[in-house]
Amino acid sequence: MPTTTRPGLDELTSAIRTEARPGRGACDTAVAVADLLRQRTPSLDLLTEDELGGDGADFARHVLHAEPAFSVVAVVWRPGQRTPIHDHIAWCSFVVLQGVEYETLYRNHGDHLREIGRVANRTGDASGFAPPGDIHRVHNTGDITAVSLHVYGADLGTDPSSVRRTYDLPVR
Repeated sequence: MPTTTRPGLDELTSAIRTEARPGRGACDTAVAVADLLRQRTPSLDLLTEDELGGDGADFARHVLHAEPAFSVVAVVWRPGQRTPIHDHIAWCSFVVLQGVEYETLYRNHGDHLREIGRVANRTGDASGFAPPGDIHRVHNTGDITAVSLHVYGADLGTDPSSVRRTYDLPVR
């Protein structure tokens, strides 16, 4: 099986490794890695043409790198695709490589969720967050396929999902 060439991935993971150093708190790491992604935004060349095509049934995840401290995952969203409302197992940083990802943020009130914000993350936008308080839904409401690169503070080599829990509570 041929190895996929991922231009710039080795340099990016080396830089992430420096920011995701042991002893640094989750929030500080997420912000530092987001700053790195903003300053050194990778190109779409990280993905093959097939990977960039996405999946007609659901958004597609492509684990590009995994090690014990962090994983790099590309997410491809066709128009209309969205996540369930969810939170994460670890800190996360991301940068949008193409398109726009609309994110709705929520707060858990035990028996219901409350919407606390919305943001349109556009090409080049980067951000980072850490649990708790990371409940959100991501949605591609645009007309083109959106692509983002996510860095999670967990080894997603065997299970590519970073989701800790999905929420089906009413939103008030």
